Amino acid sequence: MEVDKFFGSAYNGTKRFTQQDVPTANATGFGAAADDYMERGIDLNEQLIRNKPATFFMKVSGESMIGAGIFDGDIVIVDRSIKEKNGSIVIAVIDGEMLIRRYDTTLNRKRLVPETTKLSVIEVCEFSDYKIWGVVTCMIRNICPLA
Repeated sequence: MEVDKFFGSAYNGTKRFTQQDVPTANATGFGAAADDYMERGIDLNEQLIRNKPATFFMKVSGESMIGAGIFDGDIVIVDRSIKEKNGSIVIAVIDGEMLIRRYDTTLNRKRLVPETTKLSVIEVCEFSDYKIWGVVTCMIRNICPLA
């Protein structure tokens, strides 16, 4: 069996693709029973973006969030309309520099916590020059880099 006949193409010159173009694969080599009943296409914009005007894609540089599964070169989807809350992964601007960190508000403190032991936690006080730029909602990783 040729691979392209089994998986199909995710991009055929349009921004939409249908489930029929990309059959479900599992360990036994058979598609899911529901594949025969799929009618509606999958729109990745619809699946990954909640608020289009407030959503941005950013490429991650560095290893500050490897403990959260976000690696150098990954692309994060950031929604600026979502309010940060304890535990959110955020894009913060501190002294003009954009950082990706986990937002922590335990013990009545605001902290920006890296997901690596190589970097220090940033304690944010009321006099700090910082702003939460947006909340990370999704992450995209290319598992088969293009040649």
